[in-house]
Amino acid sequence: MANDVFIWLEQSSGSADPIAWEMIGAGRQVAGALGGQVTVCILGDGVDGLAQEAIQRGADVAILVNDATLADYRLEAYAATLVKLVQDHQPAVFLMGASSRGRELAPYLAAKLGVGLAADCTEVGVDGTSLVATRPALAGNVNAQITYGDARPQMATLRRRVFLPLEPDAGRSGQVVTAGAVLAEDDIPTKVVEFVTQEGEVSLTDANIIVSGGRGVGGPAGFEPVLALANVLGGAMGASRAAVDAGWIPYAHQVGQTGKTVQPDLYIAVGISGAIQHLAGMKTAKVIVAINKDPEAPIFKVASFGVVGDLFKIVPALTEEFKKRLGK
Repeated sequence: MANDVFIWLEQSSGSADPIAWEMIGAGRQVAGALGGQVTVCILGDGVDGLAQEAIQRGADVAILVNDATLADYRLEAYAATLVKLVQDHQPAVFLMGASSRGRELAPYLAAKLGVGLAADCTEVGVDGTSLVATRPALAGNVNAQITYGDARPQMATLRRRVFLPLEPDAGRSGQVVTAGAVLAEDDIPTKVVEFVTQEGEVSLTDANIIVSGGRGVGGPAGFEPVLALANVLGGAMGASRAAVDAGWIPYAHQVGQTGKTVQPDLYIAVGISGAIQHLAGMKTAKVIVAINKDPEAPIFKVASFGVVGDLFKIVPALTEEFKKRLGK
């Protein structure tokens, strides 16, 4: 398997995170250039159904590790099992999604394997027999190309919503193999006590549409029209660091260099001036609409469309118009 590409298929309760299909799409490109296969590693408990789904979406081999110790994601248990799989199969490349879990697991795994890691990449390619990964640097103003030495596997985490998943092919076939977990329950120091979920909210990282508010909304109440617009569009509500630092909205909504990096189809920036740290987290959105009373605001330099005016008049008017057009 010297030219093969490993993919960690991230899942929760037997349902794949969409980033897993994006990783397989990227992995197929790399494996094609290397002349190898795409192997997905599926860790969990009762996750057999994901193997065939992964093959239909482009994997050649699915390694299933079904064990009660892997039912919930825990760093030590997942890393130990993946280290063993890498040692057994010796892939050339290992790609993982730059999700919350992937950002924790990948560097830990790389350290255990004694290899380097290119994090949060937006492009991957091959030069000869070596992976070449591209990642934004300096708040997105520079794209750094990362090349690798002789150590294998060459590892990278890939940014969400950048790489296109392949269309499922029900007629596609592949190999399913099984493997065992490495750590017994008593050897895993982390225990999962409970899960606390927030209902009715759209995840920023998964959202196709995001409406964000900044300092220009003036205070906590200023986020009410922002949320109303996000809701009518079926999107998520974001915020700039200035609004979060002011205590107007929780940190979970922060978009930017010190918050979440997002790449929705549509990003509406309301009362956001466009500081470089915020742009680093959203300027790769497919369409950016900026609403700001200052015609010189930096946000307009990256916007696809700009509206200069009072957001407290413009945003409610947009919300009412969308309600009419969307029948809500």
